[in-house]
Order: sequence, then structure tokens, then C-alpha cells
Amino acid sequence: MSRHRCTGMKPFYVMEVLEKCQSIACQGHDVIHMQIGEPDFDTPECIKQAACKALMDGHTHYTHSQGIIELREAICRHYEATYGVEVHPEQIIVTAGTSPAMFLVFSALLAMGEEIIVSDPHYACYLNFIRFVGGVPVCVPTLEEDGFQFRPEDVRSRITPKTRGLLINSPSNPTGTLLSAERMQTLAQICADSEGHPWILSDEIYHGLVYEGRERSVLEFTDRAFVFNGFSKAYAMTGWRLGYVVAPKEFIPTLRILHQNFFISANAMAQWAGIAALESAGPDVARMRAVYDQRRKFLVRRLREIGLGVAVEPTGAFYVLANARHLGTDSLKLTFDILDKAKIGVAPGIDFGANAEGFLRFSYANSLDNLEEGIRRLEGYIEQYGA
Repeated sequence: MSRHRCTGMKPFYVMEVLEKCQSIACQGHDVIHMQIGEPDFDTPECIKQAACKALMDGHTHYTHSQGIIELREAICRHYEATYGVEVHPEQIIVTAGTSPAMFLVFSALLAMGEEIIVSDPHYACYLNFIRFVGGVPVCVPTLEEDGFQFRPEDVRSRITPKTRGLLINSPSNPTGTLLSAERMQTLAQICADSEGHPWILSDEIYHGLVYEGRERSVLEFTDRAFVFNGFSKAYAMTGWRLGYVVAPKEFIPTLRILHQNFFISANAMAQWAGIAALESAGPDVARMRAVYDQRRKFLVRRLREIGLGVAVEPTGAFYVLANARHLGTDSLKLTFDILDKAKIGVAPGIDFGANAEGFLRFSYANSLDNLEEGIRRLEGYIEQYGA
């Protein structure tokens, strides 16, 4: 690997906060974790049983580089049942989490200097993926009062002959907001009508965790799209490392070769567990979603009560991005100060783009008791240090 590929790659600050939380905890302090985007639920029993059965049945070897056909067919049935769209198993590459899928797609799609349009705020690692393969992220600011949704006119104005794709994420990390169906349709049409016909890349990893309305897949509006999805969030399977990409057929040969060379195949036992997730874990997901919704309502209400800004209520994922600019404009410094003085881990807005500076991201993937204690501590911090 050339040294220049890593030059300028900034840390994933959420992980640095987590590591500092762990250090403080080792000193005997009780830390409330509201920084990390990981379900606090255990993986549903039916999924664990399927993995154990796969192990005992001898599914311990390499699989087809695109993933076992049984899982790919289950994914196709899921997209037809959930979104009413037809996907062929040959369009799917099963990967060890969604991050490898992004690496494959950006590698296949981008030549040196070509561009991907990304919202600001955005998931912290998007820009690093794009830059690592020689691409150029073009950040389009989105506004708090719009629920951090792309304005179509802003996207249209940033498309150039070098634009290869528009990256969307709904429900979104860090904002927890959804793109409306109308907005998604408009963005798909803008890409179709633009010179060069840039592709849409849709990160749908938080599908299944929507509390008002329903999530929409970009495949409902266009087939000129790549879809990233997986099992980590809705099914509480972060450690299983199981994701996939649905891609246009013309890209599959390249993606398959890249996957063969860099990753070989996803974990065999996890793939069989993924089938159980899609086919049997629906009631478990519904139960977890109901608990998240209770936490969401509590956290939005309490953050507003203690003076943090939540202009548009988030309706998906398990995050609230709250405006804390009245406490300071350096969100990283503020985050570590809150951790040191109040023993609460939160995520600094700057991790998610310049337009999120001065914001703090709160995860409600923690028990209601811990969230209540965390907000109590934060309220005390603001009263003592906020000025």
C-alpha cells in the first residue's frame, strides 16, 4: 500500500471516545455510553441457533465468493416482500459487513479524480473510503431545519462531468432522519437526467429501525443504483460481520473479482444465520424496535428540556444529532470535557462533517435507565459548566 493513501486520514473520533471511556472505566468510574452506534440487545435466539446448526452441519469452509445462493435468494425475497422490487441473486455480493461492500463498489466505480456527492453531515467513514481509492468526495451541506435532507437544487448544481455517483443514507447516521419518498424520487430523476447519468449509492443499513412512516429503498425509484445493507443494526448482529451489496448486473463481474482477491468470501456460518434473520427474526426486530422508539421519545424530549436543539425529530436508526453550539463550537473538545467531568460518552459532531460542528450525536442504543442517568449528568454539567 502506498503511503499517500493513508496520509490525511483522520481518526474515527467515535472510536477514540469509546477507548477513552474504557480507560476511565478501568479506573473505577461508571461511564454512561451514548456515543457508539451498536445495539445493546443480544442477537435473537433463532439466529444463534441457525449459526450453531451450520457449525455442526460442517458449514466451515469457503463459500461462493458472492455468498451462498440460499442467502442471496432470501435477500431477494426480502426486497420483494418489503419494497415490491425484483432483485436477482446474481446482483448480490455478500460481504463481511457493509464496509467491505463499500470498498468494493467505490473501487469498481471510481477512476482517479472522479467524484461522489455526499451530504454534510454524513457517516464518518464515507469520505475515507472515497479518498482511499482515489476518488473525490463533494460535500453538499444539508440544513438542520430541513431534517438534514438533500435539497434537490443543491445536488443538481454540484453534478459535473466527473460525478460518478450520489451517496444517500436513509435512515441516516448521524441524524436519524429519513429521506421522503418524494425527495428520493426527485434525486433519482436528477441523476437520470444529468449528463453522465451518475449512479445512486444508497446506504440502507438502518432499514428495519423506523418509528414513523416507513423506509423506502432507492430500488423503488431507479435501477441505476447500488444498495448497501446488512444485518448489524436491525438484527443486533454487529459482531457477526455480515452485509451485502445489491449492484447493477454489469458491475458484478468486477465486484466478484475484487471480492475474490481481497476477501475470498463472507463467513459461512454467519451466512446461514443471516437466512434465519430474514425468515424468522421478524418478531424479535419488532420487539427491539418498540423499545428503541420508547427511548427515542424520551431522549428527544429530555434533550430539548435541558436546552439542546433538536429542530426536526429523528424517526429512524438510533441517533439524535443535537445542536450544542451554545456550549461551544469545538465539539471534539466539548465531548472530551463532558466525558472527563460528567462521565458520559457522546459523539462529536465534527466526526460527521464540517456542517455538524457544534453538534453532539447521542445514541439511544442503551437502556432507558442509563439514558435517564446520562441526561441527569449532562443537565448537571450544563448547569455547572455551560456558561
